[in-house]
Amino acid sequence: MSGQYVNLFTDFGFKKIFGEDSSKAHLISFLNTLLPQKHQIQDLTFIQNEYQGATLLDRKAIFDLNCVSNSGEHFIVELQKAKQNFFKDRSLFYATFPIQQQAKKGDDWNFKLAAVYTIGILDFLFDEDKNDPQACQQVIHQVQLKNQQNQVFYDKLTFIYLTLPNFTKTEDQLETLQDKWFFLFRHLHRLQEQPKKLQERIFNSLFKQANIARFKPEERLAYESSLKYYRDLTNVVDTARDEGREEGWEEGKKEGKKEMVLNMLQAGLPDNQVMNIAQITADELASIKKQQPSY
Repeated sequence: MSGQYVNLFTDFGFKKIFGEDSSKAHLISFLNTLLPQKHQIQDLTFIQNEYQGATLLDRKAIFDLNCVSNSGEHFIVELQKAKQNFFKDRSLFYATFPIQQQAKKGDDWNFKLAAVYTIGILDFLFDEDKNDPQACQQVIHQVQLKNQQNQVFYDKLTFIYLTLPNFTKTEDQLETLQDKWFFLFRHLHRLQEQPKKLQERIFNSLFKQANIARFKPEERLAYESSLKYYRDLTNVVDTARDEGREEGWEEGKKEGKKEMVLNMLQAGLPDNQVMNIAQITADELASIKKQQPSY
């Protein structure tokens, strides 16, 4: 590790800076730059990060951060380092859990719900936006349920996706608090000192907590492991894209896809991540594994 500060796109870095009680103020500040005035957060509480379905047959959902504000709004905050199949489906599925948990027992419940927000912090672009010049300049994508007149039908379920590769402002161009948070997500791990434009109290706290030199030995070890995973994933995805073009992976050539899968397995990616990136089934993955005894 040659950097001074953590990479916020690592699991360890993200949860260190936003997911601990001591860093709760960072999350509140960041979220408030995305929320409407009526749902500005004064305080929040972290709640269990894993939901079990109503029955044993239901799927289990695990979120990066799951919290509720002191006024009752629910927030799911996810960090997404690479594209996955059915990513939007998964976002919708996850959003149903805090909705269902608001149900109250008894006959007197009137079905009134608190607002639910799903915030996805993405280190990639949506495929459908790549050929749209306007979309390629947008960082914030806000999605709500609307009717045929494009009017909001229900304002208590909101999805906010941040495509951070679209954020290109330099330090000198930072104007708003939101700009500063987006800049940190993209560049914190490259900085050697705290920039002059980021001298507010909230950022003084963040830079102190993000300083790798202040980590305990076990924290450094955990961060090194998390950073390796992030770098391996980035390299594998880039390689998969390149080899996919050269070998006709997009057209489904089996040998090219098999090589991608083996590369990902060798890099130590978990099976579900391999299947998502390679777009293969569990049976196909098992078949490829059989051809390599070391796996």
